[in-house]
Formats: sequence, C-alpha cells, structure tokens
Amino acid sequence: MASNAQRRDVTRERILKAAARLLSEEGPSAVTTRRVAHEAGLQPPALYRLFQDKDDLLDATAEHVFAGHLANKLTTAPSDDPVEDLRAGWNLQIGFGLANPYVFGLLLDPARARDTPGQAKGLLILAERVHRIAAAGRLRVSEERAINLIHSAGIGTVHTLLALPPERSDPHLADAAFEAIARAVLTDEPAAPAQDPAAVIASFRSLLPDLPNLTEAEAALLDEWLQR
Repeated sequence: MASNAQRRDVTRERILKAAARLLSEEGPSAVTTRRVAHEAGLQPPALYRLFQDKDDLLDATAEHVFAGHLANKLTTAPSDDPVEDLRAGWNLQIGFGLANPYVFGLLLDPARARDTPGQAKGLLILAERVHRIAAAGRLRVSEERAINLIHSAGIGTVHTLLALPPERSDPHLADAAFEAIARAVLTDEPAAPAQDPAAVIASFRSLLPDLPNLTEAEAALLDEWLQR
C-alpha cells in the first residue's frame, strides 16, 4: 500500500505534467489552479495542499520541465573531445530555450529570479565541461570566466532569437555566437608554456584538487597565486 508521501508525490507529478502542457501550449496565463486541477482530474483544493498560489505552481512547473531537460542531458556520455562536448551542450541548451520559451522566460525573469536546484545543476554540468577543457590545456581564461561568458552568451542568444520576428530570424546566429565565445575562451591546440601562459595556468589550476601532499589551505593559497 502506498504511503501518504508516495501518494502526495504521485499527485504532485500529475499536477506538474498538466501544468507543463498548458504552459507549453498556451503560456503562463493558462496555468490557473482551476484549469490545472481540471486537466489533472483533481479538485482545486488538491493543488492548494501542494502549492501556495499560482506563482508557486508556475515556478515549480518551470523547474519540472527544466529538470527533465537536464536528465536527458546527463544521459549523454562524454566523448574524447571536450570542446565538441561543450558545443553539443550549447546546442542542446539553445534548442531547449527556443522550444520552451515560456519556461525559459519564467526561469530567467528578474522579477521571479531565484536559485533553483535545476539552475544549479545546469551550471554544474557546464562547469564540468569547462573543467575538462582546462585539463586538456585548451582554455585561455580561468574556468570561472569561461563559465560566466558561456552562460551569459547562451542566455543572450536565446533571448535574441526569441525576440526576432520570423522574417528576421537568423538560423546561423547560435553557431556564430558559439564560435565567438570559442575564440574568446579556447586555444586552437593544447598550449605549451611559450605559446600561451594563461592556458597553461588554467590547465594547472584544474589539477589542483588532485595534487598529493597539499593541505586544503596550501591548495587554496596556490590557487590564489595562479589567479593573480
């Protein structure tokens, strides 16, 4: 027999799936508690036992859809080329934003902005891909700067493409944006010290957690020196 917690989870999943359909097809205005309850085959009070109000339901729905996207993203095993993996991740993220404009808008709305588990996990996936590039000696800037540049460029690219009218849509804009970011943060080949000291430093910083015989404080101090 299912426990109360299990029944609660099943009900929550039904509600979020119904809300996600409405959000995708008709936008945030369609995601009312009465409409969602009807679509989920429930009475409105069932929603209020799980969500405070419509805004809470909208936030949870956007997070639910984005979590599903991340789960699919994590099923792709890394290849031998970390740069191509970064490109693939970029394309997936751009594709998600364009296919889910309402979710994208809710997640990044400054009036609603807050850290969510999905957004944190998404940044962690990006950080891991950038770290692999640094370890391969292909990063010309710090990992932190690369992550921020890639993240902000992705958001800006999706915003721009969604805002463009159909007659002015540019199917190559996302590829051009990635190439511009790649030129800013990547080296053409693994760097030798005489070629690009910044890339060597970025690569060395990526190895700090694995260096033996360093205390946590010593590793932090070394990292600070390298950043300077």
